[in-house]
Amino acid sequence: MIGPASSAVDLLAHLESLRSPDTIVGMGRFGIVTETALGISNPDLQKIARAVKKNHGRAFELWASGVREARMLALYTFEPNKLTPDEARRLADDFNSWEIVDTAADLFVEARLESALIAALAADPREFVRRTAFAMIAGAAVHLKSEPDEVLLALLPLIEAHSGDPRNFVKKAVNWALRNIGKRNRRCHGPALDLAERLAQSADKTARWIGKDAVRELTSEKILARLKP
Repeated sequence: MIGPASSAVDLLAHLESLRSPDTIVGMGRFGIVTETALGISNPDLQKIARAVKKNHGRAFELWASGVREARMLALYTFEPNKLTPDEARRLADDFNSWEIVDTAADLFVEARLESALIAALAADPREFVRRTAFAMIAGAAVHLKSEPDEVLLALLPLIEAHSGDPRNFVKKAVNWALRNIGKRNRRCHGPALDLAERLAQSADKTARWIGKDAVRELTSEKILARLKP
């Protein structure tokens, strides 16, 4: 039986007992890195996380194992109020998949590390580290509801600056960040749409794709109806 007192060793053994080779095959179809995977779904990992509760030190031990499920469980059980920018950067050094990045980005936003991390991670040339910055922007636009709109709008130049990065996991995150800012509310919609329209006319293929896709969503009937006063 696992619980709050379970050690990292206990949890690694429990995860190993749940190994599912068939599920590992399915994960690969979604672009999940499966080299160290045990084949446990994220909903099941989230159930385990609720049972064992948060424990910052134990989460680092789980992370150090390198096992895909242990790292996801670590991200679910870090204590956001204890996570420091330096610790977050050390985690980012190990990022190797969109799944880990997007889960970590939510944690970093919950820990309120966006001002310390976004610009630095965006400047990092590594694909998954750079993706983290824009996944954080996308998450902040949705979850930080009391954050002044000016904070999100001030990130539009960063989005524009990296709109020419053609790597799949970066360009999709840049697009995601732009769309989420635009969908945040009416005040954010206009500036985000202006940028999207400008990118849609870019000579750069990647920027043009990002812009056109964002324009498509930000001018959709569904979004416009939701943003009506």
